[in-house]
Amino acid sequence: MLVTAYFALVLLLASCLGLELSRCQAKPPGRVCSNPSFLRFQLDFYQVYFLALAADWLQAPYLYKLYQHYHFLEGQIAIFYVCGLASTVLFGLVASSLVDWLGRKKSCVLFSLTYSLCCLTKLSRDYFVLLVGRALGGLSTALLFSAFEAWYVHEHVERHDFPREWIPTTFARVAFWNHVLAIAAGVAAEAVASWMGLGPVAPFVAAIPLLALAGTLALRNWGENYDRQRALSRTCAGGLRCLLSDRRVLLLGTIQALFESVIFIFIFLWTPVLFPHGAPLGIVFSSFMAASLLGSSLYRIATSKRYHLQPMHLLSLAVLLVAFSLFMLAFSTSPGQESPVESFIAFLLIELACGLYFPSMSFLRRKVIPETEQAGVLNWFRVPLHLLACLGLLVLHDSDRKTGTRNMFGICSAVMVTALLAVVGLFTVVRHDAELRVPSPTEEPHAPEL
Repeated sequence: MLVTAYFALVLLLASCLGLELSRCQAKPPGRVCSNPSFLRFQLDFYQVYFLALAADWLQAPYLYKLYQHYHFLEGQIAIFYVCGLASTVLFGLVASSLVDWLGRKKSCVLFSLTYSLCCLTKLSRDYFVLLVGRALGGLSTALLFSAFEAWYVHEHVERHDFPREWIPTTFARVAFWNHVLAIAAGVAAEAVASWMGLGPVAPFVAAIPLLALAGTLALRNWGENYDRQRALSRTCAGGLRCLLSDRRVLLLGTIQALFESVIFIFIFLWTPVLFPHGAPLGIVFSSFMAASLLGSSLYRIATSKRYHLQPMHLLSLAVLLVAFSLFMLAFSTSPGQESPVESFIAFLLIELACGLYFPSMSFLRRKVIPETEQAGVLNWFRVPLHLLACLGLLVLHDSDRKTGTRNMFGICSAVMVTALLAVVGLFTVVRHDAELRVPSPTEEPHAPEL
């Protein structure tokens, strides 16, 4: 597994580089934004947000291994993950209201503080302290994916009065560099935990200076902004009405809940499947992120002028690919007949599918869900998503270790078949809906190039 992981990482990175270079060469020349105020504003945002993302990714490869290192049983580790998911959905429901009330800048600083405390709890071997750390991690995750983007959008439009058409340019660059940061974080985690021999707690300690620097830069360089608060009950009620009145929204939510709950279970299971066979966790994680980046690159190429495939087609392909990969895993994790290389390949295919799935789902959500109801609808999407993931982890908690993993992959493959049926249903409903198609290049508005 050691050689396989390094070889896969190099191969995937070379493939990503080749695709990006070919895409850049094939791209027609466009207008490059040279507005110095906009570029300076982008840089102020990137400095803070990229540090926050890097600190988040740095902790991912060794989380499960840390709990193993502290001699917790798999069932106990499953409870840690359930606690993290439960706190994420709980804080996620109120995160937008909290951010609007407290202020976006203060919320970003609060993220730095709570996530630093979360990392510090990893130094303890006490079960209760580690559970508190998981709850803090859920709060931090909710803030990470609400406060930073909300701050940027408000500043972009309200304070600086830049064109709204420039916002996708910023977040397209964030999406690309987020993958790059994740790949680098995996290698860095492997370096401090394994190469330097500092152990699985080292990546969590290494994340604290990044979080402190992100909070300091936000305090120094960012202005504060607030927004008009909308009651949580009204937000959720409006989201529920939208969900029940539009079959497209209901089917889209079903697909998201089923797909992403399976991904959460995959996040829990990949370490116990691969680590016993000598897999370098940081390098394996970097390989996963490189596969996801490859999927994102394939999405951009597939929806380009040359191929002009639609996000609905790529969403179908992503769900089918994950279902096939889970079917593979149900066999490659059979007790006494484990095939770690085959399992590793299946995991890479899942991450490749994620690279196709997330931009496809993002595009379809923007088109199907009214902007004013997106927060409420997404809250309703998250509830079944996290409930399904928690249920799966609790099933693992009560199962035998040797057969539980294989059975869980079998259950997940059945869940993805259900998701595939929902995709077919959505495709039937929207096949004549021109709104859900990527516009041809001649119809696209001009935006500054990356």
